[in-house]
Amino acid sequence: MAEPDRRAPVNPVIPAELAGGVIVAGAGVSGIGITKLLTSQGIEVILADDNPAGRERATAATGVTAVTTAQAREHFARIRTVVTSPGWRPDSPLLVDAALAGLDVIGDVEACYRLDRAGVFGVPRDWLVVTGTNGKTTTTGMLAAMMQELGKDTGKRARACGNIGIAVADALTAKDRVDVLVAELSSFQLFWSTELTPDAGVLLNLADDHIDWHGSFEHYAAAKARVLAAARAVAGVDDQHVRNLVAASGREDIIGFTLSAPAAGQVGVEGGRLVSRIGGAAVDLASADGIEPAGAAGILDALAAAAVALTQGAEPKHIQAALHAYRVEGHRGAVVHSAGGVDWVDNSKATNPHAADSALTGAGTVVWVAGGQLKGAAVDELIAAHANQFRAVALLGVDREILREAVERLAPGVPVFVTDSTDPVAAMDAVCEFAAAQAQPGDTVLLAPAAASLDMYSGMSARGNEFAAAAMRHC
Repeated sequence: MAEPDRRAPVNPVIPAELAGGVIVAGAGVSGIGITKLLTSQGIEVILADDNPAGRERATAATGVTAVTTAQAREHFARIRTVVTSPGWRPDSPLLVDAALAGLDVIGDVEACYRLDRAGVFGVPRDWLVVTGTNGKTTTTGMLAAMMQELGKDTGKRARACGNIGIAVADALTAKDRVDVLVAELSSFQLFWSTELTPDAGVLLNLADDHIDWHGSFEHYAAAKARVLAAARAVAGVDDQHVRNLVAASGREDIIGFTLSAPAAGQVGVEGGRLVSRIGGAAVDLASADGIEPAGAAGILDALAAAAVALTQGAEPKHIQAALHAYRVEGHRGAVVHSAGGVDWVDNSKATNPHAADSALTGAGTVVWVAGGQLKGAAVDELIAAHANQFRAVALLGVDREILREAVERLAPGVPVFVTDSTDPVAAMDAVCEFAAAQAQPGDTVLLAPAAASLDMYSGMSARGNEFAAAAMRHC
């Protein structure tokens, strides 16, 4: 029998809570994107923002006249739903007032999900959702690659979207239909999602992040845990916080992934191989060697992606081909220079201690380049856990002295260099000159800052680029 046309309409009906018109909160990129999507389906949109310049840009981009939040409130009586941009906090006055008035407040991804499930864009897509504190982008990229390999056999097109690749809305309306959405979603996007139930989802790990937005770690974790409601759920069971959430879910069918040998219902590592015991018997999936990014973080990401792919019908051949071809995106553990037996690794994306811990785990002896904006994060646990790996430590950035004190206290005897320069090029040049002098053959010079970059750089990419350039100058 011929396979049904997955592009054919399925008698779509706009969900009632959207059909009568919506208020879109936020005139930024997300607000403009969801406004375009909604208006393309004939849905009335009232676009609200209190920034005059933002309103002007949004009106020019969408053709919808943007209004202030006060003006938007005048429509509460006839509107059932507010679609908010993910960056708007739960205590934003417009959103609080809308909820008190009995309106449904949802996120832009949630709106996309409801429209897709209603068949508005044809046969509903498969939704595979990736979330966690660290490793989301790499896992999403690996999973998309695996699903693309599987698609060569099934004919289903897969694409990374959400916070990687393209927006979910753009993936839904792409000229060339995407059948499988491999979506990297943040805690913000999940917080504003109430009906979103992925076909498969993975919670990678959890550590303090975005507490200012959520109000507490518990609220942050609860938002991330919504992915565990997926039809097929996967969880990083090496992480105690994740294990607690798995236990609290009451589900016994959640697939775990671990760096250890897998138990029944898990994927893990045995004899240098990725192995699945999801069905009970061991199935060899791929080699754990040569995965990018190198080290434990890359292996964990590969295990997570493989576990989700297996739930969707992927076979070892699809997983092997994807991992063999996959190359890590910039600033996420790529080797940017090699000379004299020393690899220089750019993990500028490690913007918090949890991410730096993942980068350091399994990296061997390193000259650690770190520093920037710690944003109040504690570093003692990180430094104590990896003190025996440090050949030397080079520090820069606004919170360099906090790191220096912790290294000198917890890793006594390790050479420490600190630059007080606030010039982004000069500072990176100084730490890399020191690193080149300290590193020995077989070592890694690892940029894993454990801190944000905006004290000195325009972003983590700019920081990583300066590291790569300085590495080539000094080695």
